[in-house]
Amino acid sequence: MSPEKRADLKGFSTRSVHAGESRDKYANAITTPVVQSSVFVFDDTAEMKQYVAGKKNRLEYGRYGNPTQRVAEEKLAALEEAQDALLFATGMAAVTTALLAFLSGGDHLVVTDDCYRKTRVFSETTLARLGVETTFVRAGDCEALADAMRKNTKVVLAESPTNPHLYIVDLARAAEITARNGAKLLVDSTFATPYNQQPLKLGADLVIHSGTKYLGGHNDLLAGVVLGAEQVVGPVRDLQGQLGPTIDPHCAYLLLRGLKTLALRVDKHNKNGLAIARFLENHPKIERVYYPGLDTHPDHEVAKKQMRGFGGVVSFLVKDGLEKTLLFIDSLTLPYLGPSLGGVESLVYHPATLTFNDLSKAEREKLGITDNLVRYAAGIEDEEDIIADLEQALRTI
Repeated sequence: MSPEKRADLKGFSTRSVHAGESRDKYANAITTPVVQSSVFVFDDTAEMKQYVAGKKNRLEYGRYGNPTQRVAEEKLAALEEAQDALLFATGMAAVTTALLAFLSGGDHLVVTDDCYRKTRVFSETTLARLGVETTFVRAGDCEALADAMRKNTKVVLAESPTNPHLYIVDLARAAEITARNGAKLLVDSTFATPYNQQPLKLGADLVIHSGTKYLGGHNDLLAGVVLGAEQVVGPVRDLQGQLGPTIDPHCAYLLLRGLKTLALRVDKHNKNGLAIARFLENHPKIERVYYPGLDTHPDHEVAKKQMRGFGGVVSFLVKDGLEKTLLFIDSLTLPYLGPSLGGVESLVYHPATLTFNDLSKAEREKLGITDNLVRYAAGIEDEEDIIADLEQALRTI
């Protein structure tokens, strides 16, 4: 579908179903086919010359793109209302390639502190080894962000909502601070999805998603995407061609399939997340709930301003320590025990045991990863069943 026709599709669900896809497909199929090819050949040398001169828009080699991938990218660009989109094999490949595209030795990076564990590790190890210094600031603290900016600050990487405490960054203010200092604002919007939040409209230069999560939605693929203006995505695309973290066409096909129901699923995730948060907030065996849809969350007002819904992830503290926390988790019967989120099945996990197990207790607690912290990623099951299961599990402790 041409960009002109894509712009005519106003509704989010309509774009989810139709954007990026031509009505005329191979063999009159209604679905976009998987193009399983590593090479895309030329008719003759004249066509090859046209391609090299930029006069013919087509593909050359699988590392630089695939027809199935291109359709998925068009659909994602329509949903995020971006000029350009670039898919990756994983969400981490999208994050790391974007950072490497805009940072060099001697540059400075600012990252929200409550971020994905491997993003922090990459900043503190690989980027440090390349001569890039990183400063971590509290997500949502725009004064701290302004204070952290330096003359050599090139990139601000903000997650919103953050992982796992679901803090919210005022993206319009963060964009103003970043632009004023001549840096680029990159926003990891995985927990929000394009349905709940659109950072580009608030001034972000680049949006990143782990497509593994809500975008795919079925816990059956790995993918990442960066979206933004063509001139911003361009350097990331060039570096991807060198590093090679290209998405497989089968994964691109699965992603396309998942995107068509994104609005329906995220609506249900939003409702389930809010129901879980409200139930847990009033339970005597829960110490604290982190969910931006609650008015007790420190960033609730900002979340209301810039988000359509608050997502399906709820983090909370169980009273009375590690032993009862683990007993509670093991007593749950509906969610699977695992570290991801955004799929149709509910997932629960214990960050201190799994993702942050290489840190000492003191180091974990400094990051807010206490022994009694639980993250529940609601699926699309019926709200009543989720709440009933939480209730019976809490009775065991």
